[in-house]
Amino acid sequence: MEKILVFTVLLLIPLFSYQTNTFATTKSREAYEKTGHVIWEVNTKEKIVALTFDDGPHPIFTPQILDILAKHNAKATFFVAGNKVVRFPDLLKREVKEGHEIANHTFHHIYGNITSAKLSSELEETDKIIKKITGFKPTLFRPVGGFYNDIIIYTALKNGKEVVLWTWGQDSRDWADPPVSQICNTIIKGVKPGNIILFHDWHGSEFTQSCQTVKALDNILDFLDKNGYKCVTVSELLYRSTQIIPGSFEIYPSKRAKTSHIDLMF
Repeated sequence: MEKILVFTVLLLIPLFSYQTNTFATTKSREAYEKTGHVIWEVNTKEKIVALTFDDGPHPIFTPQILDILAKHNAKATFFVAGNKVVRFPDLLKREVKEGHEIANHTFHHIYGNITSAKLSSELEETDKIIKKITGFKPTLFRPVGGFYNDIIIYTALKNGKEVVLWTWGQDSRDWADPPVSQICNTIIKGVKPGNIILFHDWHGSEFTQSCQTVKALDNILDFLDKNGYKCVTVSELLYRSTQIIPGSFEIYPSKRAKTSHIDLMF
């Protein structure tokens, strides 16, 4: 009887662990924002916004996006997937060379609930490949699909990450391949100083030739230019806003003097 009881307990342990991870507590946005480690947007009157691109790099679209950003002297933050970085490392090098910011978006792009152990593994694997290619480990992290709960947030913090989501109303939903006019209207009609804007530079397969994001981006940047907005990386957005950056936060590209003063390389 004792052996049966022990065996039953051993069988139930993984189940309880699974339930703990599956039904993790999700607090309100306000509660997470108060920690200073989860960011949707920043409080600033300066006309600056952060363009962010998820899921790349893509062999066709990322170079086109980089060309458009260069045309407008705009900087962006690329939340890259580790499995794409492995395949297209030269694009990551180009992003860094042109002054853009690299951030972690997990390795295998796993949606929904994820255990702490698995997320840690995903973050570490992506950090490793990014550091191998660029020489640095990113500090920013965006959960896949913007899905978050206590396990995801606290696991990210444990791994030295600041969690960056995006401004409500500034989700281009470009992954659904809407008309170019719809993407433009979504971003243009509601943009405000301090916004973090969401795009994707991976669509379809690596052989897909057409991307609505690329077609819309030039028009959006034209609008931002004409209305006095400057596009900066998420790190610069944080630094130049009234948002207080935690002491452990590392801005990239950057250099820290002995006085801990931060000089942005832009």
